[in-house]
Amino acid sequence: MNETRRAVLDALADGPVSGPELADSLDISRNAIWKHVEALRTAGFEIESTSDGYFLDDVPEFGPSVEYGLDAPFSVEYHDSIGSTNDRARELAEEGAEDVVVLADEQVGGRGRLERMWVGPSGGVWLSLVLRPNIPPAHAPLLTLAAAVAVARAAREAGVPAEIKWPNDVLVSETNKGQSEQGTAAGARGGEKLCGILTEMEGEANRVSWVIVGTGINVNIPADDLPDGATSVQEVVGSVNRRVFVQRVLEEFDALRTDVDAVLPAWRELSATLGQRVRVETPDGDVVGTAVDIVTPGALVVETDDGDVRVHAGDCDHLRPAN
Repeated sequence: MNETRRAVLDALADGPVSGPELADSLDISRNAIWKHVEALRTAGFEIESTSDGYFLDDVPEFGPSVEYGLDAPFSVEYHDSIGSTNDRARELAEEGAEDVVVLADEQVGGRGRLERMWVGPSGGVWLSLVLRPNIPPAHAPLLTLAAAVAVARAAREAGVPAEIKWPNDVLVSETNKGQSEQGTAAGARGGEKLCGILTEMEGEANRVSWVIVGTGINVNIPADDLPDGATSVQEVVGSVNRRVFVQRVLEEFDALRTDVDAVLPAWRELSATLGQRVRVETPDGDVVGTAVDIVTPGALVVETDDGDVRVHAGDCDHLRPAN
């Protein structure tokens, strides 16, 4: 949404205001005002016309409307359906884009870590952030942690008891009663999956060119449309306004990326993994022990029989809940 269209919306929210008044205040033609109003109507904004002028009657629940009222410096490119928001974000990054959110109602060709398929039905929030952070490449994982914190905070504001599982999942917690070290599925997962995050980066040894943080969140999705082991905001607390939900995610993420020292403490506070006995599958073999901390730039510290081990990447299973 361009700045002029935003200004039109802001004026209409305080309306009614006439076309000529809008044209004068924005220093554009009356015909341009009409075109902006029609474009906003096409995007789902309910704009009424009265003898006193135009006024904004209602804002769509999702779509380009995410930019309206967003208190974070992101522009939004919205798609009703898309193959992969990360693929589109990569195209934009290679064209020089910055602080753009690629957002979709449905994602038909999504993927997770290790090229796993990611189901993205209508009603979810499928978004990818195009970023150009001024950080060393080694610190890029902090952006993944920040995204997880942002999603978990937004979910908790909506009433969902969300927690973060290392390295990149947001879960709805469960007690896992009777879980043994041989267990898998939901017990190993630590809860039902609400969100997955996939971060991609391009850069050189000492500088980042761009980072894409892809986030898939199950929001207003019924159980029948979810894979086994997943849940949604709707299943826990009922349907929510996705526009407001996405705005909270983006606002929380923006605050964290500008204060990276706050990321790890926030992650620890929301962690489902710390204190758990875990098994982490790594290229060098399994690391088994108790997850005791997370350190810059996102390494999990596991206390094993042979001492503390820092794990920078791997698949983590929760073996049993903490005592």
